[in-house]
Amino acid sequence: MSKHVAVLMGGWNNERPVSLMTGAGCAAALRKGGYEVTEVDVGHDVAEVLTALKPDVAFNALHGPFGEGGYIQGVLELLQIPYTHSGVLASALAMNKHQAKIIFKAAGIPVTDHTIVTRAEAARAHVMAPPYVIKPIADGSSFGVFIVKADTSHPPQELLREDWTSGEEMMVERFIPGRELTCAVMGDVALGVTEIVTDLAFFNYEAKYSQGGAVHVLPAQVKPKIYDKVQQFSLAAHTALGCRGLTRCDFRYNDAAGEDGELVLLELNTQPGMTPVSLAPEQAAHAGHSYEELCAWLVEDASCNR
Repeated sequence: MSKHVAVLMGGWNNERPVSLMTGAGCAAALRKGGYEVTEVDVGHDVAEVLTALKPDVAFNALHGPFGEGGYIQGVLELLQIPYTHSGVLASALAMNKHQAKIIFKAAGIPVTDHTIVTRAEAARAHVMAPPYVIKPIADGSSFGVFIVKADTSHPPQELLREDWTSGEEMMVERFIPGRELTCAVMGDVALGVTEIVTDLAFFNYEAKYSQGGAVHVLPAQVKPKIYDKVQQFSLAAHTALGCRGLTRCDFRYNDAAGEDGELVLLELNTQPGMTPVSLAPEQAAHAGHSYEELCAWLVEDASCNR
């Protein structure tokens, strides 16, 4: 008898559209693999819906704080429904960029210098010599991220918008010029390294989820030593936070800084995108795992107490 999988998707934040795309793709792949699938557009009544549905596994295709920050994981733990990806603690730590960087640094993984300020403080005056990056301490898909260039006279005033939805705590970190590299970890194996090339200001929401928004170079054309380091640091970060299932680490690499350049870990994503243009499925395919096989692997890897 096939497992009944509830694919959790949608939600109510900025990343609802990409979550619906991810969920639809994963649901179709799982049905093709012989699973019984129910797509659940997650609302505030998700506990009642899942209690009535009684699935064998919850496939977490949610993005944003509720889906990635330990909240839905806590609900699933209470309901004792095995679920995919990382558990409560690892999810909460990865979503909080400040706490995650403390752990990464302690694990010997290079990270950027940063400070934590309020949104108002970040908008009032430079809190760090430009160039630097301002980002919400706990949000996803690059929402609310600003690059403050070296010749900028004052911080971005968009931070003071009345319709701001990305929280009040902001991380300000040194800007690392150069190349964007990323590497997914599947279980306890680091997959290939991709270089992301985009004409946009940086690898933002549009670049991540729009056809043609970015070019993915896989395998990345970097020195073997750097390629290996990206894989080693990705697996080390995955392990340091106590992650499970599938994760993806994003790096900046300044190949003009000295003989081997400067490589730093920006963040770890516990719910990497699973759309047709997403990086982790592409890297899994490069390693010989089809999209359907990756989705099935996540279901079979599911558990509680993660």
